[in-house]
Amino acid sequence: MEALLSNFRQVYGRFTVPDIKSVGAPTLVLLILALLVVPLPAFLLDILFTFNIMLGLLMVMITLNTRMPLEFSAFPSVLLIGTLLRLGLNVASTRVVLVEGHTGTDAAGKVIESFGEFVIAGNYVVGFIIFMILMIINFIVVTKGAGRVSEVIARFTLDAMPGKQMAIDADLNAGTIDQEAAKKRRLELTQESDFYGSMDGASKFVRGDAIAGILILVINIVGGLVVGTTQHELSLTEAGRIYVLLTIGDGLVAQIPSLLLSLATAILVTRVTTEESMAEQASRQIADPNGIFISSGIVTVLGLIPGMPHFVFLPLGAAGIGLGFHLRRVAEEERAESATAQAVAEVEPAARDLGWDDIDQVEVIALDIGYGLVPLANTQSGGQLLTRIRGIRKKLSAEMGFLIQPIRIRDNLDLKPEVYQISLHGVVRGTGDVRVGKLLAINGSDVPAPIDGEPTKEPAFGLDAIWIDSSQAELARGLGYTVVDAPTAIATHINAVIRDNASELLGQDETQQLLDKVATRYPKLVSNLVPDLLPLSTMTQVLQNLLTEGVPVKDMRNIIDALTAHAKENQDSSHLTALVRPKLGRLIVQPLLDATGSLTVITLAPDLEKLLESSRGAGDGEHITLDPTLANSMIESLKNEAEKIQRTGQVATLVVSPTLRSWMSRFIRVRVPDLSVLSYTEIPDDQRINVQSSIGGEAAIENETE
Repeated sequence: MEALLSNFRQVYGRFTVPDIKSVGAPTLVLLILALLVVPLPAFLLDILFTFNIMLGLLMVMITLNTRMPLEFSAFPSVLLIGTLLRLGLNVASTRVVLVEGHTGTDAAGKVIESFGEFVIAGNYVVGFIIFMILMIINFIVVTKGAGRVSEVIARFTLDAMPGKQMAIDADLNAGTIDQEAAKKRRLELTQESDFYGSMDGASKFVRGDAIAGILILVINIVGGLVVGTTQHELSLTEAGRIYVLLTIGDGLVAQIPSLLLSLATAILVTRVTTEESMAEQASRQIADPNGIFISSGIVTVLGLIPGMPHFVFLPLGAAGIGLGFHLRRVAEEERAESATAQAVAEVEPAARDLGWDDIDQVEVIALDIGYGLVPLANTQSGGQLLTRIRGIRKKLSAEMGFLIQPIRIRDNLDLKPEVYQISLHGVVRGTGDVRVGKLLAINGSDVPAPIDGEPTKEPAFGLDAIWIDSSQAELARGLGYTVVDAPTAIATHINAVIRDNASELLGQDETQQLLDKVATRYPKLVSNLVPDLLPLSTMTQVLQNLLTEGVPVKDMRNIIDALTAHAKENQDSSHLTALVRPKLGRLIVQPLLDATGSLTVITLAPDLEKLLESSRGAGDGEHITLDPTLANSMIESLKNEAEKIQRTGQVATLVVSPTLRSWMSRFIRVRVPDLSVLSYTEIPDDQRINVQSSIGGEAAIENETE
């Protein structure tokens, strides 16, 4: 017995008493199905018909006070349930009318009888006509109009979805919203599309319900007359009196809720989405004193015409004029209060002390554009600038090894219409002039082919270029030009500026984020270095040194390994950078290889290296003093050799001793920017090397002798 009870508890103990909210809808659906097959007594029909009318009134009140359509997102489902309930009641009442109608006009309940007698009022023809007018209003006017509006809104909402999704992506890329806000807006966009699609389908239920009401009316009258005269031996007049009254009463108690739900549907789909309910919108926008004055004045003039109903027109016109004066006085009081509040708001900032909130922080990366370039950033009109910039951020972040800060785009009225500026930390680092709607044809050869257009300079690298019409794009490509659009030209310029100044974009916050990311996979590796062996500031400086010379910091594991091995010996960031670089040798050399995998290098002659070594200052040897003539001669030689290598399509690289590498890199960075500087220890042992030339030799010795 105990074992049986134990099994019972294990099996049935998992089940809990369901919440009433979870069983309410299934119970209502089962009730509707029961209405189709189970005969109901007259008093129960009265209750259900009354409930149906209350449901219709409730839907109208809710839709009138709904501020946003999505606040009542359950309306399509409620509309379906309400329609099915009303049709089920029609079936149940039809059964009672045809079976028990011969007993009297109260056979189907007091509600149907009361509605029928109220509308008919002793005249069956008039009652029938009034009922048909109500059906026509519901079917032709309200239902058809609501269905058409639902269809159009659903189509426009679906058509606008791609543009709205692009706008969300643009705001996320520009940093206006965060990932969480973007996710919320995408969810709302999906819900809006689903809602209007459902409303388009739900409006068809209402239309079908109106058609069903007309058919049920005809069936009840014809069927009642046949049943009354053939089965119950009633006269045609008596059968018509009873069954017409019951049919019209039954139709009214069904069509009034149907009309209410149709009205609720029309209200919901025809309103413009704002933060106000329909009642608030209407009361604010219709209360126009000028419009009320004009309409009331016309009614008053009509009341003065002989033969017109003066006692109706004149009082209404006077009341309208009085209402207009009242609304004008209220509007003037509101304007006075608003002006006073604005004056106080303008005085208070001047009176209060200056605070930190009044000081704006400069953006890390910013793009200022003239008003003529705003269409390029407008995704809804097809602007591609935000998409290009997002692609640049993603590409650079992957190549550099850290997340590039969001690029803030803002229009600047101080700039010329088609001019833009790229700023880092509030300082302009690049500027350009582009043409909206035109293409930039960049010259790729020493002797450009002639083509019509506006000559200019490519903004990123200063190459010769021409602004051409889109119709000339294929011709320009055929002549050897590289053709890009204006957004691509701006994005390329941003790419170049960020690459050249990558070290300025990496601060201690970014370094800490990098370490946190590495710590998720190698927690011991990070905890052994920062802050026990090396402060975060020194770690940041080492990474900045690497970025300054174009070395990405994506191989953080090897960087941390090298720093951990040498941090106890020396805390100088320049010295630690020199020790990290050999660990990253393959990563540094990879972009410098030619198509065959060989490294084409320039070396310094032993005598020149010896001279530079002897010229090093005391201490760390980071400073070398050279004779200007020797310095110029060396620069010219390096520039000439680098140009020879570049003309063959290869990358020029200067290889020097480890003690000279740091100084030499800084020395030629501006003078020969396309020449990379490596030390012997940074080149992998198995790397193929092609020595192009060696500079120095006798010229250096002669200069030293002099």
